Amino acid sequence: MTDLSNSVSIRDLSLSFGAVTVLQNLDLDIKNGEFLVLLGSSGCGKSTLLNCIAGLLEPTDGQIFIKDRNVTWEEPKDRGIGMVFQSYALYPQMTVEKNLSFGLKVAGMPKDEIAKRIARASSILQIEPLLQRKPAALSGGQRQRVAIGRALVRDVDVFLFDEPLSNLDAKLRSELRVEIKRLHQSLKNTMIYVTHDQIEALTLADRIAIMKSGVIQQLDDPITIYNRPKNKFVAGFIGSPSMNFLTGELADDGGRTVFRTNGTSFSLAGYETIEALTPGRKVVLGVRPEHIKVDGDLAGEEAHDAIVDIEEPMGADNLIWLKLAAHTISVRIGGARRYAVGAKVRLGFDMTMASLFDAETEERI
Repeated sequence: MTDLSNSVSIRDLSLSFGAVTVLQNLDLDIKNGEFLVLLGSSGCGKSTLLNCIAGLLEPTDGQIFIKDRNVTWEEPKDRGIGMVFQSYALYPQMTVEKNLSFGLKVAGMPKDEIAKRIARASSILQIEPLLQRKPAALSGGQRQRVAIGRALVRDVDVFLFDEPLSNLDAKLRSELRVEIKRLHQSLKNTMIYVTHDQIEALTLADRIAIMKSGVIQQLDDPITIYNRPKNKFVAGFIGSPSMNFLTGELADDGGRTVFRTNGTSFSLAGYETIEALTPGRKVVLGVRPEHIKVDGDLAGEEAHDAIVDIEEPMGADNLIWLKLAAHTISVRIGGARRYAVGAKVRLGFDMTMASLFDAETEERI
């Protein structure tokens, strides 16, 4: 049973190639007008899932609904989708205008409607001056805008993006990321976007589905995924540099539960589910670099001695890597603050922003 408020619904979807299972019993609802990002490392199944939605791959089992219509066995052209690929796939012998109009002409659309749609798409994407050029005369960013325009002229309900920015340099990726976000805000169409780049995911998405081995590990808004990851995999995948992980156990210290690692104890005061913590349990404590306070940032909190191992100046921020209780941890500090290698510092963890994971299941406690 589907929900009319959903643009795309996936029910119990599985896909196997011989003995290799790529997608496993996936259920996913994408709301009308939502920007959903499928995020994961290579081989996790994100592009495969997108290709199933597009109709380019036929699932082994399960069903796909678009606008409450079962499209599981329909041809891609009949699904009401527009797709933008990693490669621009433009016709080199055609001008931009002809690239945009080609699919519409094949579909038999009237000339005046084609002209209207090209004018609208080129205005939105700011490619009007490029319409008489051929792809060879365009930059990578301009070519990708044209590829997006080719999907845009189809006037569809759902846009599918398969790593559209991965062939561009860092500056162009940043610029086009903003353009895609602005495009979504303007059109308010449903967009499903595949990427392995967590910055793209965090900045673009209304919700992120983090995938691993064909299974969605967590589906939530970017802030929740970043600050309250469901398991250790999600915690380690999101964030650059990655979350710090300290392996230890919960212990009783005079009636209060603490985290203990290599003989050093850390107060868990402020942790969101402290009442559910049981002494003796093997756990992993996760703390992001920006949630660690150093020296002057401490204001009466519990503090521990650490030694500076490496310093990485990054402009607005600095990263310092510290040796603490036989662990090496990264800490993000202001760019104006400098520390010499070997310097002693005092640090404390913000436990209100920390994460505890069961050492065996790796699920969040």
